[in-house]
Amino acid sequence: MGIFSFFSKEKKQDLDKGLEKTKTSFFGKLSKAIVGKSKVDDEVLDNLEEILVTSDVGVDTTLKIIERIQNRVARDKFLGTSELNQILREEISALLDETTRTELIEGFDFPKREVPYVIMVVGVNGVGKTTTIGKLAYQFKAAGKSVILGAADTFRAAAVSQLEIWAERVGVPCVNQGMGADPASVAYDTLKSAIARQADVVIIDTAGRLHNKINLMNELSKIRNVMQKLIPDAPHEVLLVLDASTGQNAIEQARQFTAATEVNALALTKLDGTAKGGVVIGISDQFKIPVKYIGIGEKITDLQPFIKEEFVDSLFN
Repeated sequence: MGIFSFFSKEKKQDLDKGLEKTKTSFFGKLSKAIVGKSKVDDEVLDNLEEILVTSDVGVDTTLKIIERIQNRVARDKFLGTSELNQILREEISALLDETTRTELIEGFDFPKREVPYVIMVVGVNGVGKTTTIGKLAYQFKAAGKSVILGAADTFRAAAVSQLEIWAERVGVPCVNQGMGADPASVAYDTLKSAIARQADVVIIDTAGRLHNKINLMNELSKIRNVMQKLIPDAPHEVLLVLDASTGQNAIEQARQFTAATEVNALALTKLDGTAKGGVVIGISDQFKIPVKYIGIGEKITDLQPFIKEEFVDSLFN
């Protein structure tokens, strides 16, 4: 079962529904911006720039898109406003194509490995980190993989108990030493248990504090170093979870966490509840880190692999 098998007709409908608020807001503004206009001129581009920025695409990414369209106008001499949707689609698709690719497992299915595939999940409290871990565990298990969770966010009792609840709901083991335990010790025990059980996937939750970046960096480094005593190349994936509904704040969080640790994958949650879906484009472009998963609803199956073609198709159709 490969990554594209997840995009059944039902999954595509879920994605369309999840992006509905973004589409309605963006294209509603765009329609007003080009009313009475037959060609793409400076006024149309100024309006488009404002629409992209207010859709949380981000200033730098917006300027890049506008420059590309200006170059096309200069080259082709005339571009009609009727072509603007297609031009935008092509340029956004091209930007997403330029995201640095990394050797990450795609989707929720992968060949049997000699050692567990280790995912360390990072992100501030409230972004849906624990829920994302639970949904990831469910999807991996549904794909036939054995999964073990590690409750290394020991700063909050609620985080430990929430992960335990998700583990029970999904039907996977969860290594837990309780609140106040050493996070690195939890991670070590989780990997040790996973190796003994010959598990396929290990997902480690971590604390979501940003008030002291140095402490955060030290803690994440310690967790990484301890895990590498058992699996030298762990973690294979450092997944940063961001709440898409926070818009530019999500971009700032990405900046903080990428400075604190080696993030190589992103998950954007709560796309269904916001008109700020443009943040997917901005974050992908600015940080050159692949968006791997998107959350488009509250159902346990509403965490989808991010497939650029499907996202752009859904956004513009």
